[in-house]
Amino acid sequence: MCQKFLTHHEVPPVTQTVSLSFFRFAGPLARVWALTMMGGARLPLGRTPDIGFWKLCGSGTGEGFTPVPNTAVYAILATWPDAETARDRTQSGIFARYQAKASESWTVFLQTQTARGAWSGQTPFEPSGTQSTGPLAALTRATIKPSILKRFWRRVPNISVMIGKDPNVAFKIGIGEVPMLHQVTFSIWPSEQAMAGFARTGPHAEAIRAVRDEGWFREELYARFAVHSDRGTWNGTSPLAKLETTL
Repeated sequence: MCQKFLTHHEVPPVTQTVSLSFFRFAGPLARVWALTMMGGARLPLGRTPDIGFWKLCGSGTGEGFTPVPNTAVYAILATWPDAETARDRTQSGIFARYQAKASESWTVFLQTQTARGAWSGQTPFEPSGTQSTGPLAALTRATIKPSILKRFWRRVPNISVMIGKDPNVAFKIGIGEVPMLHQVTFSIWPSEQAMAGFARTGPHAEAIRAVRDEGWFREELYARFAVHSDRGTWNGTSPLAKLETTL
């Protein structure tokens, strides 16, 4: 299954494309394989033709917004020179090996609208220079200071409950490179207004104020993307299908 979301904007034919691939593994052997690949996939990923910045991530239990690892769900984020290359490369090589082992997989293709901050000392996302009036994705990544871990994870459940109740969110997950310390949140929304409405109210807004006032993070990155297209399913359907009912 592949859905394309270009009804509300036209994306230039050649612009950096970001892929975020999720893989679900069923059964102990597949899960052990996925866990070992957190180390074993690094060399083949780095050798993938045309790949730019990339990260291997695990997830937390539930929807990922917990410090307890979920051995069933993993993710690969990567940047590519254009959408066609992204679609081709995420179906071959190490990506094909993941898909063959997974019970389910889903990849969403994104193009950067805005980005600020750094990830592992790099600025990986290149804004396209165009603005979208269609569906958007938000990604935040942070290296949490060990001294505030307890306070950080005390706030996360309230944010998770709130985002779970928001009728506008089409997809949400928490992933990370290192359990507890390196965290990534990713969500998809039908519009900028819906995204902003969540970000500026309730527990999420309180957490943002605490981050700024108390300096919780050693490194942080915030990015917003236009949703370009997707491939595969998650929980039996494309998460983008929900957007079609809200647009």
